Amino acid sequence: MRFPFKRQTVALTIAAFVLITIASQILSAEEDLVHIVSGVVKHVDKDTKTMVVKTSDGTEHTIKWTGETTWEGTKETGKGIKEGSQVTVKYTEKAGDKTAVGVKDVGKATAKAVD
Repeated sequence: MRFPFKRQTVALTIAAFVLITIASQILSAEEDLVHIVSGVVKHVDKDTKTMVVKTSDGTEHTIKWTGETTWEGTKETGKGIKEGSQVTVKYTEKAGDKTAVGVKDVGKATAKAVD
């Protein structure tokens, strides 16, 4: 049985739309992958809302925070985090930019052990 040209075009358009939708959801899911890093805060810039976290292996991660970032162990957004703080940061990465999803200040006692 042959479909008229109009039905074939509609069927192909629907199939293309479905494939594009599925592909965009897969790419979006990869971008939302959450990473975790723990270390000592080496620098905080409250104007640009960024911090540099140095891990025990010496790697430094520059991570920004937003109004959506959750904070645990600090009084207010970014105010309790300072150089020398031991933190664990959950972040997403998109195009090389790391954005904090959640920041937990785990205390200064463990920070000295990592330095």
